[in-house]
Amino acid sequence: QVQVVESGGGLVQPGGSLRLSCAASGSIFSIYGMGWYRQAPGKQRELVAAITSGGSTNYADSVKGRFTISRDNAKNTVYLQMNSLKPEDTAVYYCNAEITLSYGSSWDDYWGQGTQVTVSS
Repeated sequence: QVQVVESGGGLVQPGGSLRLSCAASGSIFSIYGMGWYRQAPGKQRELVAAITSGGSTNYADSVKGRFTISRDNAKNTVYLQMNSLKPEDTAVYYCNAEITLSYGSSWDDYWGQGTQVTVSS
């Protein structure tokens, strides 16, 4: 089985920084895209940032210039460095990984359990 586990969330003051980590484990053949999504109470889950195995990135307009996504392919791990945090960044952050378990098999999305990020003074 594949597991996707996030860590690094917490409480931070406006203007502060947090670094989230997400590690995928199990019988993984390959991971194409990895990304971070977030969901605030009463709102839809939205893309924050994503990165392909080749290093191409995509960011939500609201976080451009403040957040940086990166990954370590050897560790099947993706990171989200969050700087200049704002109260509106408060949400549960979820990790997503697009994974295939063997050559020629299907690609599927796997999700982590989420980690809470709260930005408040």
